[in-house]
Amino acid sequence: MSYAVCVTFTIRPEAWDAFLPLMHANAAASLKNEEGCHRFDVLTDPAYPHEVFLYELYTDPAAFDAHLASDHFKSFDAATADMVAGKAVKRYTQVAS
Repeated sequence: MSYAVCVTFTIRPEAWDAFLPLMHANAAASLKNEEGCHRFDVLTDPAYPHEVFLYELYTDPAAFDAHLASDHFKSFDAATADMVAGKAVKRYTQVAS
């Protein structure tokens, strides 16, 4: 089974340069330290300044819950809370064929 999480962040313009290194560090820690995290892409689109799109792939919902409970995620979340102007999260479960 696969479990995908897509997150769109809108970052306050003045926080853009500080946010991206923290986001990349969080992604790298997730891939390195979380057995159930298989992919963690950090993407941007020049047409949407100050927006960051994440594509994360986990084994199952429990693996994503473990991500949210991890120390590195909690640290990232606290460090970036004031940098984020908006956040949308969508979760997708693989459809059996």
